[in-house]
Amino acid sequence: MSEKTSKQIRSKVTKEGKLLINIEGSEVPQPEKDEVLIKIEASPINPSDLGLLIGPSDISSMSVSGDGEKAVVTMDIPENLLRMVEARLDQSLPVGNEGGGTVIAAGSEDLEDLIGKTVGVAGGSMYSQFRCVKASACFVMNEGTTPAESASCFVNPLTALGMVETMRMEDHKALVHTAAASNLGQMLIKICLNEDVPLVNIVRKEAHVDLLTSLGAKFVCNSSLETFMDDLIKALVETGATIGFDATGGGKLSGQILTAMEVAANLTATEYNRYGSNTFKQVYIYGGLDRSPTTLTRSFGFSWGLGGWLLTPFIGRIGPERFKELKQKVVDEIKTTFASHYTKEISLAEVLLPENINVYAKQATGEKYLINPNK
Repeated sequence: MSEKTSKQIRSKVTKEGKLLINIEGSEVPQPEKDEVLIKIEASPINPSDLGLLIGPSDISSMSVSGDGEKAVVTMDIPENLLRMVEARLDQSLPVGNEGGGTVIAAGSEDLEDLIGKTVGVAGGSMYSQFRCVKASACFVMNEGTTPAESASCFVNPLTALGMVETMRMEDHKALVHTAAASNLGQMLIKICLNEDVPLVNIVRKEAHVDLLTSLGAKFVCNSSLETFMDDLIKALVETGATIGFDATGGGKLSGQILTAMEVAANLTATEYNRYGSNTFKQVYIYGGLDRSPTTLTRSFGFSWGLGGWLLTPFIGRIGPERFKELKQKVVDEIKTTFASHYTKEISLAEVLLPENINVYAKQATGEKYLINPNK
């Protein structure tokens, strides 16, 4: 491939139920007058990226033909899950929600001051060597910030900030978060400590309890313990948390949170209500770490809500001025509150290696991979 070509990771689902991942080349894009051209030097593999990259495919069915940049990864999609991706059949789609890099060209003179700047951006197709985006979409980083440090400037930081904003907008005073040992979860802990927001963290391993406690978290509940519900109720009584954000999605955890909130509300109630407490309880599902059905055991009265939460609609809800303020907060605290940690940096070709796929597809805490498309 020539220097005028930009390589990128693409994913395709066929009508036969096969998922294909490969590297393709295209011409380096040229920026329009409101755009800049970025050399992408870092892009994380987030759970939201995996939804497009590997979808609901069966990892155990993986096979690879060819090698290096000519490799093609093939996986089977179970027939009962194929309907989930019907809208993308036979389309080769570029992958990567966010990334960091250096501006190397501008579409107009008034944007030329950005050339040479390190920026973070979320614009899709980020597992690419070069990417054109609107200049207004860029997080222009402070001097001394590297592309790797800016790579995860959008999804996790703004989601964590969005949880606290949503809590306040909906008149709650404390919140619950699951999969709390993740990079996002650690950011949320720092935000809540800085802003004096009571936070109940739910994890699955005792090592994660120790990790979050070392960060200053006061309430950490291990869902794998027999005492989990008692521990959660106690934390909810103490914090008064009535809104939760669940990254797992499937299983019974969302229902358990609602139940624990109801028990906590009744423990502090002054009178009995046969329809349950009047305290409104809300859980938002914002991830899909557990692909099983969401199970609710109706033991939390009638004053409750369960819904989905996505970052993009939230940004539209808060408006451009508040969004600008949150962006600047991320830029100013990218090395502290919003610092991300990675276990491995890989090239585009290494994205296609089975040994790497088997790790990053697990979405395990402490196993976050960073892609350098220009490595």
